[in-house]
Amino acid sequence: MPANKQKPPFRAEHLGSLLRPKELVEKRIQLDDKKALDIVKDDELHAMEDNAINEIVKLQLDLGFHAINDGEYRRHQFWGTFFPNLQGFEEIMNPEWEMFRMYVPDTAAFTETGHKPGETIVCTGKIKHAGSAYLSDWNYLKKLVPAEKVKDLKITLAAPEWYHLRYKKGRAYPKEVYATDAEYFADIATAYQTELQLLYDNGCRNVTIDDPNLAYFCDEKMITGFKADSEDADALLDSYIKLYNDCVSSRPADMHLGIHLCRGNFAYSKHFSEGGYDRIATKLFNDIDADTYFLEYDTERAGNFEPLKELPPHKNVVLGVITSKFPELEDIGEMRNRIFQAADIIAKGAGQTREDALKRIGVSPQCGFASHHLGNAVTREDMIAKLKLVRELADSLWPGEP
Repeated sequence: MPANKQKPPFRAEHLGSLLRPKELVEKRIQLDDKKALDIVKDDELHAMEDNAINEIVKLQLDLGFHAINDGEYRRHQFWGTFFPNLQGFEEIMNPEWEMFRMYVPDTAAFTETGHKPGETIVCTGKIKHAGSAYLSDWNYLKKLVPAEKVKDLKITLAAPEWYHLRYKKGRAYPKEVYATDAEYFADIATAYQTELQLLYDNGCRNVTIDDPNLAYFCDEKMITGFKADSEDADALLDSYIKLYNDCVSSRPADMHLGIHLCRGNFAYSKHFSEGGYDRIATKLFNDIDADTYFLEYDTERAGNFEPLKELPPHKNVVLGVITSKFPELEDIGEMRNRIFQAADIIAKGAGQTREDALKRIGVSPQCGFASHHLGNAVTREDMIAKLKLVRELADSLWPGEP
């Protein structure tokens, strides 16, 4: 059986995106009508990001976190610019709604609220890695901590199927470029392999892929939409799992890989989907070659802990029992009891004791504080209080552990 990876993950984690300073938000708003690759070239914005990242890294250190990142301050939304940076992808500024699967939860929510569906990036030619979208961000981050802490730093990556699920069948890529999903996915996987190796060669040992799409397969409304279109949602999920493994399975053995699932975390604390992990748990935990799962568990819309019985003994879970969406602080006693409930289910499924199961668990907010640059409906002080609570909860469960 594979070995269980630890440190990372850590007992106290957060998911990556942190509230941006007001001036950084305002500058981003000024650039909102520009394409993603043009925004990253703005010198004034870049200097503001540097200053804000310097401060947010210090805050994370002061609060006692180890898997520190740059707050995703250089990103418009949590996935960054990996896809538009690839050869063969282009951004469309005013997409036609008819190209989208309108029952995919985030697309449906954008329709209801009048927002455009995030950045619309489409494949227009053969896909090829033409330079890292994340490397310069990583190299700046690692300069801000002592050398011995670099191995703990975390960078978050876009999900490999991010610009596939949202588009109707046949609209994710031109038929004259790729004849099948399998051909398209093969080039996506090669690009991810290249990116992960570049990051590794520059000292990165801790990555998490942020993927609401996987959680959308828990949403019955989306499943119903696939049935109405005579598409097999389970077969599509299987193809995404294969894509994941093709992307990550060749990573170096000492590179920790996490996958974060949530049900949407748009501007001002909006969520997109509902549904427990039951319908995907067996495949999610057993078939994807990941080390750790970062799971939303702050509300009933994520279901109960029962699906955690499927977690294999060599894998970890970080339970997002504290919400980043609203300022009210959770009761630490109730949170401790929830963690023990989860540990008992994990232990039963794996044939372990509660104590053994607790060794494979960490705690975090359910998602970031600013998956979209506008941020959630909380203040900076609220965010700091939540992060302190995560650290306090972890210390009460695992005294003396990072």
